[in-house]
Amino acid sequence: MKNFTTVLKIAPAFLLASTIIHAQTKDSITKEKKIEEVVLIGYGSKKKSDLTGSVTAVSEKDFNKGAIVSADQLINGKAPGVRITNNGGQPDSAPNIRIRGGASLSANNNPLIVIDGVPIDNTNPAGLSNPLSLINPNDIESFSILKDASAAAIYGSRASNGVIIITTKKGVSGKLRLNYSGNVSFGNVTKKVNVMDGSQFETFMKEYNPLYLNLLGVTENGSQTIYNTDWQNEIYRKTVSTDQNVSLRANLFKTIPSRFSFGYNNTEGLVKTSDYERYTASVKLTPTLFDKHLKIDINAKGLMSDKNAIDEGGAIGGAIAADPTKPVYGSDGALYQSFNNYVLTGSTNPLAILMQRDRPEKIKKLLGNVEFDYKMHFLPELRAVLNLGLETSKSTIREVYGDNAFATYRTIYENNLPVSGIYNPGLNYAEDQKINNKLLDAYLVYSKERKGKIISNFDIQGGYSYQDFVNDGTKDLYDYNQTTGIRFQKPLGIDNFYYNHLNLQSFFGRSNFSIMDKYLFTLSYRADGSSLFRKDKRWGHFPSVAFAWKAIEEDWLKDSKAFSDLKVRLGWGRTGQQDITPVAGFYPYTPLFKPGSIQYFYFPNTGLYTALPYNDNLTWEKTTTYNAGIDFSSKSRRINGSVEYYHRYTTDLLAKVDLPPGQSLTNEFVDNVGTLTNNGFEFTLNLVPVKTNSIIWEINGNIGYNKGKVNDLEGVERVRADESGLPGTGQKLAYHAVGQQPYSAWVFQQVYDNNGRVLPNVFVDRNGDGLITDADKYYVPLRPNWTYGFSTTINIYKFDISASFRGQIGGKVYNAILPQRGYTEASNPANTPAVYNVLNFYDGSADPRFTGKTELLSDYYLSDATFLRCDNITVGYTFDKLLKARIKVYGAVNNAFLVTNYKGQDPENFNAIDNNFYPRPRIYSVGVNVDF
Repeated sequence: MKNFTTVLKIAPAFLLASTIIHAQTKDSITKEKKIEEVVLIGYGSKKKSDLTGSVTAVSEKDFNKGAIVSADQLINGKAPGVRITNNGGQPDSAPNIRIRGGASLSANNNPLIVIDGVPIDNTNPAGLSNPLSLINPNDIESFSILKDASAAAIYGSRASNGVIIITTKKGVSGKLRLNYSGNVSFGNVTKKVNVMDGSQFETFMKEYNPLYLNLLGVTENGSQTIYNTDWQNEIYRKTVSTDQNVSLRANLFKTIPSRFSFGYNNTEGLVKTSDYERYTASVKLTPTLFDKHLKIDINAKGLMSDKNAIDEGGAIGGAIAADPTKPVYGSDGALYQSFNNYVLTGSTNPLAILMQRDRPEKIKKLLGNVEFDYKMHFLPELRAVLNLGLETSKSTIREVYGDNAFATYRTIYENNLPVSGIYNPGLNYAEDQKINNKLLDAYLVYSKERKGKIISNFDIQGGYSYQDFVNDGTKDLYDYNQTTGIRFQKPLGIDNFYYNHLNLQSFFGRSNFSIMDKYLFTLSYRADGSSLFRKDKRWGHFPSVAFAWKAIEEDWLKDSKAFSDLKVRLGWGRTGQQDITPVAGFYPYTPLFKPGSIQYFYFPNTGLYTALPYNDNLTWEKTTTYNAGIDFSSKSRRINGSVEYYHRYTTDLLAKVDLPPGQSLTNEFVDNVGTLTNNGFEFTLNLVPVKTNSIIWEINGNIGYNKGKVNDLEGVERVRADESGLPGTGQKLAYHAVGQQPYSAWVFQQVYDNNGRVLPNVFVDRNGDGLITDADKYYVPLRPNWTYGFSTTINIYKFDISASFRGQIGGKVYNAILPQRGYTEASNPANTPAVYNVLNFYDGSADPRFTGKTELLSDYYLSDATFLRCDNITVGYTFDKLLKARIKVYGAVNNAFLVTNYKGQDPENFNAIDNNFYPRPRIYSVGVNVDF
């Protein structure tokens, strides 16, 4: 393991190989595919050989396998330059998706998601962490990932971070087909935080903190009993989950290809009570009318989910810190509590945090659209397309405390002495929310194929798009009567209601043409208007141009014995960014006011109203991308791949900056500041080293490199990265600083003695002024520059064995548990008559040289985040004709193993801070897929 990082750094070429062996029948193995792949590119499609932009297509045969809950899990590690990170193993954890590193600082860096022609809302409904959980993974046919601006600019303002187009499965025009797929999975924790057990902790307290030995265990009738409780075991569990799906494909009335599906998923989280249940249903109808001149595509997808949300940070952090010498239950059979001022995030009994509160979060969501594609009778080359879409959701959240919940306990005082107590169970919080996203696309497409002509293929399109978003909700807070203990709703105020409205309108056009079927050109333009900006700054303009040269069509290559395809691509384009609502709200350019509280009543009978921060000079963030690529395929088609290089330059960066003093507002607001550059390359390689009548072996792999740099911030040296907050401190670990990679830690350099042992709170005086100040800090990039993915499957007759891997080279992770539980005085009471567990000093998990609290912003707490993860291993067998059906049975392991030098829980963390991390489970599953 010691040489693992070195191996990755000196031999990245060996890690770009990805192996996928596809299950094929004996007959199909001997036949070449005659149908060329068609790839969706936004408002249309293209043959893969005619693409001019950077587009990665991932089809069903390439998907990750096993226990899959969300669509993002299907493609993790499958596309170069695409990094998908979930902050933990929650059943519905939200993915952070970055295509080529992201193009912004404070604005949204996730790509635009388009499902069956409808761009979905980036605002998650209350209670829904993952927007991709809307769609059942079993309904998905393919993904198209648009990575450069020449491919994505047709989506304009929403495409600066790339576009992921999801296409669902269609109906059939032949006989009825029924499919059932289902699995049962079993999960367990792979690694826990290494804290002390009861006996170790007792020994530790005797050695380091003997003054508090009387607080250990339970003392009754003068006798002290020391327990040995593993609190992490108490909050974690072995899980049993299931996923069941049925789909029907038919030709209704012999004229309407149709597909109907229903799915059910019940996933138990590793942390007790964190359950997730989901029902999905979908309908897809594709009738044609008027002698096939009118094609209609009808899609409807429904979701109902029910999640019991837990205070996972409190429970997980509490399990790490709780005194292991205390029991789980008291002598009365109730959850043990050593003192009465229990709070929900307390650590005296972590299990109580989970068991004494329910927070059901229920979501109902519908996504649907109807697309009319009419080919003119009088001019068949001209088509008119109208797409009407709707995405709507309703969320209901209720937080309820149970009877005798310690979180509601209040001590009652008489004459300043505690004489009794009262519990206040009942409703504590309620939220109801509705979100509506309406879409209208209308455009014309003219296409003409001219074989033998100089301009051999030509198409042009232009149209209008309208999208409207409304987010409407209420929040109710509850309190308790100190005398009766009855809970009541707090008085309504301005913060109990919210109504947000965003409108986007666009005009767009695109033209593709080829000269002699060798030289391909694509031109596109989009103008977007957003209600987030004031009228004179409302419109952004986003052009692009791309060129491809089919070198294989040249006379000197046509008869090549080495290549069947060779194409060179060049692209340039500009995209925009306006998605700043999470940090600036929906009205960032408008001065808004809210009532001040009573302490602001400076003048008699006068209420002072406080203005919220606003910036009426905000404008579009703009990203310009240059892209160059080569696609190649061997004559035998058993070797193919692509190489890409890109340069991306973002101006008018939308970022949170400090507000000048004297504004009577908050201390920061959103502004356009500076520029950002990203440079990188990607390499994809596909091989078929073995291909016989009974065996086929296909190898696919990818590796990507991206390095960003903040060029300037208009006079500001650095801006804070909000997502990098250190727990309980108010400090930020990461900043976006001029001359540095975005999201770099700003830390002191730790000093070590001649034997390599750490010297606590001793740092390098980097500027030599004899003082240790912020001027001595330096920047350490946290995000990795290298990412890769590879997988392998072997198919022999009817058996198939596959495995998928992915990882990163470099990057850093901040182990936040070390400064919290990694010093000897961390066990001592803190305003409560209780002691707290610490990391295991006896096996090297922490260093006893650290006796008290230390400087948090030290590179001592940063570790190399290089890792290799085996995402999936699957073994399957297919019965071709069993009970008149094709049946595949399989067993799988997800998150099979992790190879890393990191000593903490998990190096894969989007914000690079390992703190109270919800563990990723190892999941064993068995399943069946039946086609009738």
